[in-house]
Amino acid sequence: MIEFHATTICAVRRGPDDIAIGGDGQVTMGESTIMKNGARKVRKIYKNSVLTGFAGSVADAFTLTEKFEKKMEEHGGNLKRAAVDLAQMWRSDNGARSLDALMIVMDRDNMLVISGNGEVIEPDQDFVAIGSGGNFAYAAANGLFNHTDMSAEEIVRESLKIASSICVYTNDHIIVEKL
Repeated sequence: MIEFHATTICAVRRGPDDIAIGGDGQVTMGESTIMKNGARKVRKIYKNSVLTGFAGSVADAFTLTEKFEKKMEEHGGNLKRAAVDLAQMWRSDNGARSLDALMIVMDRDNMLVISGNGEVIEPDQDFVAIGSGGNFAYAAANGLFNHTDMSAEEIVRESLKIASSICVYTNDHIIVEKL
């Protein structure tokens, strides 16, 4: 079975009014073929008050993003409750359990990573990165966040640019969303 995978996502918060999430545009088929360079893997949802980004199987990630948006509606915009509800559904539903993706979701107050293992993780720092180049982007974000005065958007862009120079599954077609 050929699988489509993608990506590196990086999210940074520099206070309640400086929040950004970004992702590269590469979609890779299998281990060796770039199928698309300009995919959009970050979005604003729920009345433009929540940022989401996904890494993993593209179709699965779209499915999970749609399910998360429905959970946000069900919980009146409560990000943590929607994330926990999605993680519980993802873990317990036979169809959803096979979905292969990770998500970062964030609003002005919270930043969370949601996994298919039923985990909802709140990072210790005000930055996080996931995906194939996630460790590279995380390391870059850590240095930039802690040793510069760069804005959240600038840190996200530069961290993804650095990751794209190292990770073969990450490109430099970067899309950033801000709150």
